[in-house]
Amino acid sequence: MKTVAIIGASNNRSKFGNKSVRAHQDEGWKVFPVNINEEEIEGLKVYKSILDITEKIDRVSVYLPPAVGMKVIDDLAKVKASEVFFNPGSEDDELVDKAKELGISPVLACSIVNIGRSPSDYN
Repeated sequence: MKTVAIIGASNNRSKFGNKSVRAHQDEGWKVFPVNINEEEIEGLKVYKSILDITEKIDRVSVYLPPAVGMKVIDDLAKVKASEVFFNPGSEDDELVDKAKELGISPVLACSIVNIGRSPSDYN
C-alpha cells in the first residue's frame, strides 16, 4: 500500500488539505495527516511533524502557504519521499529553489487530480 503524508491536513472539509486526505483514502493510500493543531482528522491520528511518522513515506503532499512551507522543508527532505507535491498556492520560487537545493524534485501540481480524483468531488 502506498503511503502519503498530507502536510497541512485539515478538519475543515471545504479545505483542500481535508479533500486530499479523503481522496487519497478513497484511492487506497495509507494517509498520515500532519498538522500541529489537530489530534484527529477523518478518523486518522494526526502527526505534529512528518518526522514523527515511523513508516516509509512514498508521497508528501503540501498544503501550506510558502512561508510556512519554508519552516518544514528541511524535515521534508529528511524523509526522502519518492514524490513531493506542492499543491497550487503552496509554492513560490524561493520554496521550490530551496527544495531543489535539498535534493527534492518538487512536483508543482494538484495531488488530488494526480491520483485521478477531482477536488470538486469532495464537498
